[in-house]
Amino acid sequence: MQAEIKGTTMPILQVSLEQGEELVSTHGELAWMTPSIVMSQTTNTGGGGGGFMQGFKRMVGGGSLFLTRYAGPGAITFAAKMPGHIVPVDIEAGQAYLVHRHGWLCGTSGITPSVALQQSFRGGLYGGDGFVLQKLEGQGRAWIELSGELTSYELPPGQMLLVHPGHIGMFQGTIDFRVVRLQGIQNMFFGADGFHVVALTGPGRVWLQSMPLPILAHALSEYLNRDDRSAGMQGGAMGAGMGGIIGDMLRGQ
Repeated sequence: MQAEIKGTTMPILQVSLEQGEELVSTHGELAWMTPSIVMSQTTNTGGGGGGFMQGFKRMVGGGSLFLTRYAGPGAITFAAKMPGHIVPVDIEAGQAYLVHRHGWLCGTSGITPSVALQQSFRGGLYGGDGFVLQKLEGQGRAWIELSGELTSYELPPGQMLLVHPGHIGMFQGTIDFRVVRLQGIQNMFFGADGFHVVALTGPGRVWLQSMPLPILAHALSEYLNRDDRSAGMQGGAMGAGMGGIIGDMLRGQ
């Protein structure tokens, strides 16, 4: 298997598969492929993750009930959905990586995706979905999509980093995470009872993204709503003007 990440702002992942080699991804991640690639639907990644319950966990974590399996020989390409980066990670048996809700792009057949969340967190919703992460286990290579600019920190044991939930891209399973509330400031995503952040405590590596989709959507919403209001006002004024012209024409007849 040969994999190459191409591009800068909107990268693509191009993978060449030999006979007998496979990739798996959630439904809808494919960009293009050669006709020799054989596609099939599966609930089993080959890493011990199969069955309806495992598929349900994937759905909670942002994936789909069924996975798409791509079998070689041939070439297949996946494209980033947002400006940012595609990052490869190698997962060994007994290890885990926790990834933001829509971060897992694809992986070799030994990768097992599921869900991770802090069970004790009940303090509101982030982006309408709660603070939910994808959990990648098994053995193999996974490719992760991270939005915007990317920075990483190696946290030694006991060192803590407080991060806005949307800026968490990925971290190793050795990192302890919990959602905490900072009093004294309102948070548009979690409600008006404080600002919620995620406390990440080492040891382990953390990857942070600068442009999470929920924050980008919120930043754009003001301008989109303004355009809608302007369009409505312009349409109303135009309608009134046309009505006056038609009224004058009718009165003149």
